[in-house]
Amino acid sequence: MRRSLALVAVLALAIAVVAGTAGGASQGAAKVSTRHTSLGTILVDSKGRTLYLFEKDKTSKSTCSGACATNWPPMTTSGKPTASGSAKASKLGTSKRSDGSTQVTYNGHPLYLFVADKNKPGSTKGEGVDAFGAEWYVVGTNGKKIDKD
Repeated sequence: MRRSLALVAVLALAIAVVAGTAGGASQGAAKVSTRHTSLGTILVDSKGRTLYLFEKDKTSKSTCSGACATNWPPMTTSGKPTASGSAKASKLGTSKRSDGSTQVTYNGHPLYLFVADKNKPGSTKGEGVDAFGAEWYVVGTNGKKIDKD
């Protein structure tokens, strides 16, 4: 199952490159909010898109770049990120990426989107995907992964 999800990620990359939808960049200050899904209450961006954490990230510094960041665009900001809904402002932070951009963190985890969600609010196709050396999980309001295996 996880291998087929990795294949979906590669296919989504190809679609995203052609369609130009892979960007996770935010203009201005990024906003982290919440949404109720079948996984529970999860973190989303200002457009309602699901936010993920990467288990390979052991600190607030991202280990995802290149093809990884194309499939899993980092949530970036050009200002201090804000929280709404059940998201907690005290858990928000930022970290500099290797390309110089500023990535939003929550509870110390760098946050990412997933291209296979196709920018569809509430889509959680990245949940439990094993790609680029570790697993990806939807982030709960407590700042921890939601693991529904």
